Amino acid sequence: MEHGQETMTIVDEQGNEHVCEVIFTFDSEEFGKSYVLYHILGQEDVADDEEIEIHASSFIPSEDEEDGELMPIEDDAEWEMIEEMLNTFLAEDEEE
Repeated sequence: MEHGQETMTIVDEQGNEHVCEVIFTFDSEEFGKSYVLYHILGQEDVADDEEIEIHASSFIPSEDEEDGELMPIEDDAEWEMIEEMLNTFLAEDEEE
């Protein structure tokens, strides 16, 4: 797993661009895909005690590693694996 203060820009269905902070990325041999978990910056208008909304997508990295194609996750088994990875990441993050 990799994590850091990386950002990426996504375009929603309405064509609006959003800057997102990458929470972490990982690869799954089981599904043969790479995944990115992220949250949209500027949506922290919620109370401090509320959690941020975390999004997940699979992606195909490009050769230059600057751009890649994000794809929706539509398989329940993939979602379960992603939730497990997120819970592991959050547990490790709390220990630090």
